[in-house]
Amino acid sequence: MLDLCVKMATSIVGHDVNKRVSSVLNRDVKQFGKKYMFDGNEETCWNSDQGSPQWVVLEFPYKVRIQELQIQFQGGFVGKECWIEGCCDSEDFTKIADFYPEDENSLQSFPVTADGITKMKIIFNNSTDFYGRITIYKLDVIGLQVT
Repeated sequence: MLDLCVKMATSIVGHDVNKRVSSVLNRDVKQFGKKYMFDGNEETCWNSDQGSPQWVVLEFPYKVRIQELQIQFQGGFVGKECWIEGCCDSEDFTKIADFYPEDENSLQSFPVTADGITKMKIIFNNSTDFYGRITIYKLDVIGLQVT
């Protein structure tokens, strides 16, 4: 009898993942900081300052296989012309996938195929907001740790 061990994809954005953002609205990290994208609270969010592009970088302490990106924006402050870049350790970022969010409040999922990366950069080239601001209530990456 074969003993198959199948790993299920799950959230790979834990406390051990380093998170960086391009900006925070009025530098008010206590109210609009990056941590609020990952806290599971529907009432908190990351707000970028104005200007384009805006971005989020995730640095994993291990190699990962990414399968899906999940984002919940605030309508009116949604990224347009978005893409994901990835790399391993100190390599240069390369484009992995483009994605096209809807200008709405619901959780949106985008399939992504990336294997063996340690860094991921999500770029919002511009925004549905006239000033280029982005507001994200939830950001998650679904995948697996790889060896």
